[in-house]
Amino acid sequence: MHAFRSAAFVAAAFLAIAVAQPQGPTRVRGTITAFDGTTLSVKSREGQDLKIELAPNATFAYMKAVSFADIKPGTPLGTTTVQGADGKNVAREVHLFNPERPIPGEGSRPADLEPGSTMTNGRVTTLAESELTVGYKGGEHRVVVPSGIPMVTAVESDRSVVVVGEYAYISTTADADGKLTATRLQVSRDGVRPPQ
Repeated sequence: MHAFRSAAFVAAAFLAIAVAQPQGPTRVRGTITAFDGTTLSVKSREGQDLKIELAPNATFAYMKAVSFADIKPGTPLGTTTVQGADGKNVAREVHLFNPERPIPGEGSRPADLEPGSTMTNGRVTTLAESELTVGYKGGEHRVVVPSGIPMVTAVESDRSVVVVGEYAYISTTADADGKLTATRLQVSRDGVRPPQ
């Protein structure tokens, strides 16, 4: 009985420590409904009304449309894909990265854009009409790119891009109390939205 109580105490202690730890980065997608210079109000795509504080070192970008013609062998990009009926990976969106910076989150992993989707970040190794191969450390992903899907790049900017009514893709961290802090905002402009 004593051993059982000790084990229960240890388990409870570990649970308390886990709860107290700050949570990792997360993503918020939604429309900016208010901004007072320090705190954003956002209506998330799930319908939640969120308050998000800006980190002092938060970075900002607005979205600019690009086309398949802008992609060359060696272009760094990310793409969210789903598997088509024929087994091929079909892009839902493509976003080009700044070639002067390291590729963020290089690799391929499950995505939360829609059920069964995959996010792949890497560099284009081969390119053909409406198809490309994205290479990354440890593998590659061949992707069919349908015409008409969102294709964008992020243009670095400042907090002037934070405008009520615009749609934003926000990278955040959450503390133990659930308070959200924005570390990066990518915001729509001229109708071009962050596609992730």
